[in-house]
Amino acid sequence: MKLPVRFHVFALAIGCSAGVMTPAIAHAQAPATAQGNVLTLADALTLARRSNPTLLSSINNRRTAAANLRAAYGALTPTINTSLGGGYREGRQQFFQGVGFGATNDQLSTDASLSASFSLTPGFAKDLAAVKKLRDATEADISVAEQSIRINVTNQYIAALQARARATLQDSLLLTTAAQLQLAQARLQVGSGTQLDVQRAEVADGQQRVASLNARNQAQIEIVRLFQQIGIPPVLDTGLDPNLGSIPSLELAQILDQARRSNPSLAATAAREDAAQLQLGSARRAYLPSLSLNANVSGVTFRIPNTAAAITQGRNQINGQRASCVRSEEVRARLQLNNNLAACENIVFSPAQEQAIRDQQGRYPFDFQRNPYGINASLSLPLFNGFRREQQIEQAAVQHRNAENEARNQQLRLEADVTAAWLSLNTAQQTVVLQEQNVRTARTALSLAQERYRVGASNLVDLVQARGDFERAETDRITAVYDVQRAFAALENAVGRPLR
Repeated sequence: MKLPVRFHVFALAIGCSAGVMTPAIAHAQAPATAQGNVLTLADALTLARRSNPTLLSSINNRRTAAANLRAAYGALTPTINTSLGGGYREGRQQFFQGVGFGATNDQLSTDASLSASFSLTPGFAKDLAAVKKLRDATEADISVAEQSIRINVTNQYIAALQARARATLQDSLLLTTAAQLQLAQARLQVGSGTQLDVQRAEVADGQQRVASLNARNQAQIEIVRLFQQIGIPPVLDTGLDPNLGSIPSLELAQILDQARRSNPSLAATAAREDAAQLQLGSARRAYLPSLSLNANVSGVTFRIPNTAAAITQGRNQINGQRASCVRSEEVRARLQLNNNLAACENIVFSPAQEQAIRDQQGRYPFDFQRNPYGINASLSLPLFNGFRREQQIEQAAVQHRNAENEARNQQLRLEADVTAAWLSLNTAQQTVVLQEQNVRTARTALSLAQERYRVGASNLVDLVQARGDFERAETDRITAVYDVQRAFAALENAVGRPLR
């Protein structure tokens, strides 16, 4: 029986859909410039270093480390303090054991002081070196955080690429199921097919539409997760560049050597071990003497708010002095001793003295009268402080031993992680070769099933099964291809630096 032209067109559509399935997947992996700007992996990593909140929080620790180092250097500089104060005193005398003290006028006062102190401990050099080592450890921790962000962004970028490749595969299979449905309908029209085949083809086409829809949705979700790892709002129509670079040939011994020299986690533990050793030496120097120097200078100024009262008080003081002089000289005169009674009459409160009092009140509050300054030096030799020094030394020794153990543990972990990642990479590369062979076999089987169904030598069930086998094989191949990139990213993360 001769088939109509329409049947040959449908059969050709099935054959073409199977033949171009792999090129369609490759096209989906190319930069999607038509969808928007292309985001390369290098661009994503650059954006993450500038925008990822977790990484930025780790970078802030650099400021704390720098402040600690400045404070350590500050032990070589004196501590300088200044003070400026003011006060008011009511004009009333205080009595102590019946004797009155203090001024009878209200009084304002200001005082200022400047003091400096300097102390030097024998463990200063060790403390400073320990702080420098802790700063180095902080820098290594920042590198660890950067490496963590790098592996997270890289893995998510690979996941987004894989999701888009799977979505493209599902779209290609959708073309196949649609062509199979049309072929089943054509065979039913010419009498060589059954209604059951048509219904089965309709079910397969509907299921494939659902699978394609879910695959595209998952691809969009992976893009959203990628931008979350980067630390910026998502742009759904962003294109991705699948050219992640070729994987170099690597020897295990060479990689282990690079990891020992450049891994930031190992560098951080080594720096903390050195810092703990220096802190132990500083604690042991607590038995040595320490030197302290202190210097202080201060000044004070007063003012009586009632200037008239101050003038009256000054005048009364002068009059009192004159009266005292007169009494003293009159006594000498009565005893017929030499006296200077006339000179007492010259003791008067002059306008110049009154003006001096007014000027003195006007210079408040910054015309200070300096008090005697003082300088002290002391050398302290600790003898016994209730075993607190011994406690501190023991704590420092324990911290040093723990730091040594952690450094050793990190080295063992590094060697194990690098070796495991290297083995996984080799296995993933071999898996890709096997999966590609499986895809070629499944593609051949699908082509044969299509041809057999076209000539009526098999039913639609066999064709659907062959298509399912090809879908699983191609899905596994896509997974294997991106597993290689994941394994290489894991190896870079274990080593602690890029290897491309």
